[in-house]
This record gives sequence, structure tokens and C-alpha cells, in this order.
Amino acid sequence: MPNPVAYLMLLIWPFICLGLFRNLPLQRALIWSIMGGYLFLPPLAEFNLPLVPAFDKVSIPNLSVLLIIWLGTNERLQLWPSSRIAALLVVGLVLSAIPTVLTNSDPILFQSLHGMEPILFPVDVLPGQSIRDLGSVLIGQILTLVPFLLARQFLADEKGLRELLFAFMLGGLVYSLPALFEIRFSPQLNTWIYGFFQHSFEQMMRDGGFRPIVFLPHALWLALFMCIALLSAAALARQAPILDRWKMLLWVGYLAVVLYLCKSLASQAYALLLLPMVLLTPARWQIRLALVFATVAVIYPVLRNAGLVPLDAILAQAEAISADRAQSLGYRFDNEEQLLARAAEKPWFGWGGWGRNLIRDATSGNILSVPDGRWIIVFGTFGWFGYLCEMGLLALPIALIGVHLWRQGDAELSPWVAPMTLILGITMMDMLLNATLTPLTWLSAGAILGHGERLATARRTGYLHPKGAEMSTRRRTVF
Repeated sequence: MPNPVAYLMLLIWPFICLGLFRNLPLQRALIWSIMGGYLFLPPLAEFNLPLVPAFDKVSIPNLSVLLIIWLGTNERLQLWPSSRIAALLVVGLVLSAIPTVLTNSDPILFQSLHGMEPILFPVDVLPGQSIRDLGSVLIGQILTLVPFLLARQFLADEKGLRELLFAFMLGGLVYSLPALFEIRFSPQLNTWIYGFFQHSFEQMMRDGGFRPIVFLPHALWLALFMCIALLSAAALARQAPILDRWKMLLWVGYLAVVLYLCKSLASQAYALLLLPMVLLTPARWQIRLALVFATVAVIYPVLRNAGLVPLDAILAQAEAISADRAQSLGYRFDNEEQLLARAAEKPWFGWGGWGRNLIRDATSGNILSVPDGRWIIVFGTFGWFGYLCEMGLLALPIALIGVHLWRQGDAELSPWVAPMTLILGITMMDMLLNATLTPLTWLSAGAILGHGERLATARRTGYLHPKGAEMSTRRRTVF
């Protein structure tokens, strides 16, 4: 159970956000309010109030930032995307909760004896969803999109994109210190500070040592964040003045070492593939590869349902690298097969919340399957409708940049947008294996979408805002 310090941190975070907005430029305050909450607030701890979604390390920073910008600054919020497709996907993602709730009003009953109807021997029950739950789910969907919509407005210019990459790098450097401590002394910081351990300690043990987790849900989340920080540092190093470039490359080398010590094979593979591309290849190559990643991530369930994913070949390759990795991957694939069969019973709008999409023992209600990938969680919860809206909204920003590249080339693109698309694309690929959709992913997607919308506007009007001369440089009033 979380201790009082955990709940105190959740309570005071809105005031920390307010302090950031009073003392930092808007772009920087926006990024660090959301990213700081993700990195340092306690996982799993939350305030559960009736008729509203749980307030936790994600929803509290999102709501705080929205209210501060809306009520405490001179900025006029323009959250509605100018892209019609983006607007439809936003509406679809929010409103996907309505058919999901309405088609899951029936409770799921677990009985000690079957075939004795109408006499029932109930052991446990998962309640059906009702109209009173609808508001909570809708608010939760809206709060999830807050970083995306704010980043689209405030981080889409060249200064905002660079600020986001710089924050990822600096966040990785700061987080490397507690991560290195846990690598050496075992993952203990969340227990010492917040009074509980957030996952299975056995999963933090790897290759005779430890994987760090700090205040994130799992060690895999931390490793992916270190990979993002590494790629961000490489992008900044490439654009740095020649005399200062060696200093940035030292940070690249340091973050590469930290990532290696995190002992996550997937994140290491991402870095080996993408680091040379960020450092050496033209922007158009990076954007094209990001498009491939996004396309695969969106159509993956179709490929799985059609049996077109070569699972045996993938497992064989994993076996050649590590038997433990192959066993873990095989376990994930087996769970996916069971959960796909479960999702096929309600394919369009899913099973809804409260774990109704999971495989459970018919008599005891105990959970028999563990979903790992974000895609299977969304697919089982909100069906095809919710899945296509969420993954489509993440893929659309990369597609908009790809369309501009095809029509106009890369001359007008910000030098920061290509590595940002790679970071977003590889995160979408990782979501096929892990539930690694975070507020940082939505920040990245929103910033790229905003940049793509501005480029599209420039094609129609022949005018592009001067780079860096955006609202983010103006003074603001915070209360």
C-alpha cells in the first residue's frame, strides 16, 4: 500500500506545476509539468472518487496543466485540430467509450457449479457497465489526450520541438542517477520513498544483476525512456555547433552505457538500429522508416488475426539470442492468442473496463492471462473502433510529415521533426510488446501533428510562420 508520502506528492503536484509556469517559459513548463509527474510521482497510487476517473500520476499533471494554461495565462486555447482526420480521430477516441459502455451492461458471473440454472452458485462477479460509468470513462479519455492537444498548439514550432528533445535528454540524464543506484544496489527507491514495490521484484533480476525501475511501472518503461533520451541526445548533437558537438557526443556515449546496463534487449535493439540513422542519415530516410513503424503498428492486429505474423520464426531468432528472452516472448504470444480469442467475442466495441477483457477461471474468477502489449489491451477493451482511433491518432502525425515529404521534400521541415518521428514510430512498435503508451508519447505525437498542420497550412496559403517566432517566446501572466 502507498504510504502518506505517496498521496502527499499527488496532492502537491498541481502546486509544483503552478510554480513551473510562474518561473519558466510556457513550453518548458508544459513539458516538465507532465514529464516530471510521469518520472517522479508514485505509480499505482491514486485517488478514487465517485463518478470520475482515478486521479494518478498521469491524470493529475494533465488536468493541472490544462487548468493553469486556461485560467492562469493569457494564451487562448485552440485545442481543436485543424486536420479533419485528426479531429475525427479525437472525437472517435473520446466517444468510443459510449458504445463500449452501452454494449457491456451484463455482469460476468463466476460460479462454483455450472449447468444448474436457474439455481446459481455465485463465487464472484464482474459488474456490468452502466450509464453512470459513462461520464467517468469519457473524462478519462479526454484527460488522456490533454498532452497531445496542448503539444499540438504549443510545441509545434522549431523551438518547441527542440525543447521537447532537450527535455527528453535532460530527463534521461537526471533519471540515470537513481537508475544507476538501483542497478548497483537493487530496485528499492519506490519502496523506501513511497512505501511499496510496484511490480514483481523477480522481473527486475536479469543476468546476475538488477534492472532499474525507480518510479515507473516496469523496468521496460525505464529502458525505453533511456532509449528515447539517447536518440534525443544524438539529434541534438548532430545539430550542435562543431566546436560543441564533442560535448554532446559524450552525453550520447554516457546514455548508451546506461541503456546497456538497463538490460532490456528490445530497447537496446532500437538504439542499435536508430542511433546511426539519427546521427548520419538524411531526414527523409528517418521519416520513411518512421512511416514503416507506424504502418506495422496500426495493421498488426489484422496480421495476427490473419496468421501472417511469423511467430515461429521470431521465436527461433529470439532463441538464438537468449533462451530466457525466447521463453518470455513465447509467453507473450500465448497470452495474445487467448486474449485475441476473447476479444473476437466482442470485436467492434470490446469488453469495457474492470478487467472484463481478461481470461479468467470460470469458477473462481482468478485471472489466467496477462496482457503485455498496449494493442491487445485497447483491442480487448474498446474493440476495433477504439483501437483504430488510438493507433490512428498516433500514426497520423507521422503520415502528415510523410505527405509533406512526398509533395514538397524536406526543405521546410524543422531539423528536429525527423528524429521526433523516429521516436514516436519506435514507441508505437514497442506498444506491440508492452503497454508503453505514456504522456511523453502523446506529447511527441501532438508536437509532430502541430508541425504537420502548419506545413499543410503553408502549402495552401504560401506562408509559414517564422521558425521560433511563436507564442512560446512571449511573456505570460500566471494568476
